[in-house]
Amino acid sequence: MISKGTGSASFDEFGNSKYQNRRTMSSSDRAMLNAFKEITNMSDRINLPRNIIDRTNNLFKQVYEQKSLKGRSNDAIASACLYIACRQEGVPRTFKEICAVSRISKKEIGRCFKLILKALETSVDLITTGDFMSRFCSNLGLPKQVQMAATYIARKAVELDLVPGRSPISVAAAAIYMASQASAEKKTQKEIGDIAGVADVTIRQSYRLIYPRAADLFPPDFKFDTPVDKLPQL
Repeated sequence: MISKGTGSASFDEFGNSKYQNRRTMSSSDRAMLNAFKEITNMSDRINLPRNIIDRTNNLFKQVYEQKSLKGRSNDAIASACLYIACRQEGVPRTFKEICAVSRISKKEIGRCFKLILKALETSVDLITTGDFMSRFCSNLGLPKQVQMAATYIARKAVELDLVPGRSPISVAAAAIYMASQASAEKKTQKEIGDIAGVADVTIRQSYRLIYPRAADLFPPDFKFDTPVDKLPQL
């Protein structure tokens, strides 16, 4: 009598189980299935579409079959795979956003992220300030004019080399702070930091780098509620 197969062949390329009866599964298959459920749960909590889930499952399956991250928990690997899938599909999320829907620390997700890229010999596009601007501003309830100004400020700051070595997320947060402070929809560093997943001090450091050139950073058609010379100096 030939029994149903187990192991990697029990799942299709997107991590969907081919067999529904868990009793016929090996412990390896059960572990993979549990990871796929966790990936779906995390994705649902931050409203990620099916294509992200499929790519994450595929990445997890490759890592799991290679056994290249022995000693790391499956939840940590799944969280890092979700972070990579978001980057590769052009809808990046911050480590803090992934951390908020998983049970794993930001540090451990970061470690697994680097190990997976090396193990799979894959890469992710560099993130830019624009990748986060729309979502951060939307979550802060900022109007389109402020979002467009913040995007312009961040881009100009990078072009003028005002923020060397600063992370795109911290530059985006500082640009949002500057744009909002110049508008009628003012937001505090803490409000922005909570959404962007960066500390107040990190926003201040980036803001101080761009503040001296504030007059050169705003779009020509920006309608100021607070003029440039009255912006917070921090």
